[in-house]
Amino acid sequence: MTNKKPSKKVLDLRKTKAYRKAYLDPDFLSSDEMRPVRLQLELQKPEMTLHEHGVKSTVVVFGSARIWDKEQSAAREREMAALAKKNPKDPVLRHKLASARRLKASAKFYDIARDFGRIVSEKNCLPDRNLVVVTGGGPGIMEAANRGAYDAGAKTIGLNITLAMEQGPNPYVSPEFCFRFHYFAIRKMHFVMRARALVAFPGGFGTMDELFEVLTLVQTAKKTRLPIVLVGREYWDDVINFKNMAKWGYIAEEDLNLFTYAESGQQIWDQIAEFYRKNPLPPGK
Repeated sequence: MTNKKPSKKVLDLRKTKAYRKAYLDPDFLSSDEMRPVRLQLELQKPEMTLHEHGVKSTVVVFGSARIWDKEQSAAREREMAALAKKNPKDPVLRHKLASARRLKASAKFYDIARDFGRIVSEKNCLPDRNLVVVTGGGPGIMEAANRGAYDAGAKTIGLNITLAMEQGPNPYVSPEFCFRFHYFAIRKMHFVMRARALVAFPGGFGTMDELFEVLTLVQTAKKTRLPIVLVGREYWDDVINFKNMAKWGYIAEEDLNLFTYAESGQQIWDQIAEFYRKNPLPPGK
């Protein structure tokens, strides 16, 4: 009887990582070295989709995700009040209750953003251009503006982003225009590329980041001048002293004319329309 050595097991090489097609290999595409490719893909996918649907001009609406409508705000306050009542010595709960009460008073901005989204979707101050409302696609002010456009039966864009505290898209974004980003920089590029107006509602770090990005681009002529409207002057005057920036010489006095203030959806629209009556876009722009 002959003793045979066991034959070496033959691998199916088609199942190895190396055999994967590069564009179908998630490990390869997620590597640090492929970051430039991922940046390009994030730029190109929405670009191709919006071009396919003929979207050339947008109105960008920024603002806090924490500003909810009246009913939601009241429910949040009741929930925090109940928790604080059970744990009256908890300083975190006391702070959250105080914040809920302050944010309840901001519910008016939800209504303004929703009204503006409806108005801008029903009217058009730019000849041969359909202005599409675009937001970050999340809750709060973003939801309100998308919702107003939805109320008017218009298409509306959401540029959502993956965060540690996951925020999904609000239900008023048009399905074909519900995009998701990983990189803030590319997301902000898409906000600005087609923008014919920027409307900033009260908000936190994210809103400030987006607002100052556009102010800087316009100030340095990297972006063609466009109407920039800050909603709720009491808030903006309280948190940012633009005049003191000019007083210290860090911006020019003329830079204070880069933006205006408004208190209602109609006022926002009137200022955008007035801007383009005085500064008509050249053909093809």
